[in-house]
Amino acid sequence: MASSKLYRIIAAEACEPIARQMEETWPDRFHFFPTKWNKFPDGTDHIEIGGFHPRNMLSGEHVLFLASFQNNDVTFSQFQVMIVLLESFIESLTVVLPYSPVGTMERVTKEGTVATASTYAYMFSSLPSCGRPTRLMVYDLHTLQNRFFLHGTAIASLHTAIPLLTQRLSNTKICTVAFPDDGAAKRFKGFFEADWDIIVCGKTRGDNDARKIVIQDGDAKGRHIVIVDDLVQTGGTLYECGKALKAAGAHSVNAYVTHAVFPNDSWKRFAASGDRACFDKFWITDSMQTVASRLPTNDVFEVLPLLNLIVHDLDNYVTGNINDYPDLGVGNE
Repeated sequence: MASSKLYRIIAAEACEPIARQMEETWPDRFHFFPTKWNKFPDGTDHIEIGGFHPRNMLSGEHVLFLASFQNNDVTFSQFQVMIVLLESFIESLTVVLPYSPVGTMERVTKEGTVATASTYAYMFSSLPSCGRPTRLMVYDLHTLQNRFFLHGTAIASLHTAIPLLTQRLSNTKICTVAFPDDGAAKRFKGFFEADWDIIVCGKTRGDNDARKIVIQDGDAKGRHIVIVDDLVQTGGTLYECGKALKAAGAHSVNAYVTHAVFPNDSWKRFAASGDRACFDKFWITDSMQTVASRLPTNDVFEVLPLLNLIVHDLDNYVTGNINDYPDLGVGNE
């Protein structure tokens, strides 16, 4: 890594474990400065950014900010820290925000509704300049056009976590990828169509005008299948897709999403004891640290850590052939 940049790391509280792991694994490249994310008695922020005492050890350095926008409160606090960093004579700022929580809120059908994908982009674009644009690294963004909401001092650097999945599936029996809808197929099909059999599902109207998931293209009979999508919320579409594939004769059905949002602990329904227990394996990444840390380790869920992928992508601005990635340390059974 002689030509790789050296980084000073500042991390949101939820991202401190990965920051410490970066420093421990690559001590010659990363130095983590913990931040105190405190509050005053009235609830306002009392933040002390690491790396400023006994002297400013961030000025003139490349700063890597590990962000996690799991709620509005921590998001606002992190924007304040980014402003201070950019006003502290740093050489550059790279923000790693694996999951953009506003990626699906990019359009307005009722006047007065706030399109938060646009407003968040406005806040990023209004950050101070350190002399070069802030690089915003995001993984498997739900609506790719959102990158163009950014302007001025912030530029999106889009990446995918699919190499984690393909390396995890090596030496398994899974050879077929299914997409739950056309949107997922458009986002991910190009990564798989050269080496994998493809199944595309979609919604149709059945009896009493009820919507149901059906196989639109491909054959599931006797196949070992993984359903691929960018994110899961309550998981209704994934579940219906899994049922359709099993009904069509699939030998096994598994699931993968980059971002496991699972509001209100909806993951419990997919656990082995849940009412939606239709998957042999359910792979996710730790893009949502607060969710991944709560999943049981002795169940259907398996977390694929983003750490090695992020470090690789820091030096690679464009996603290449997924077969050309180095060993990302996810292993296989």
